[in-house]
Amino acid sequence: MFNLNLPAIERAIRALVGLAMATCGWLCSDQPNVLFIAIGTCVALTGLIGFCPACALAGRRLKSRV
Repeated sequence: MFNLNLPAIERAIRALVGLAMATCGWLCSDQPNVLFIAIGTCVALTGLIGFCPACALAGRRLKSRV
């Protein structure tokens, strides 16, 4: 489907930060901040999937192990 373009450590960081952003957007105000929740969800999904469309457009590739 997609070629992975995120290393494992960055995937974990993105998943955690995205989850924190979405949670903060949901809980840290009187009304949920929909934009913050949406951005956090997208960041978390790129971490879980291992593919970032913006990185792909920039030509970023994982180094192949030999």
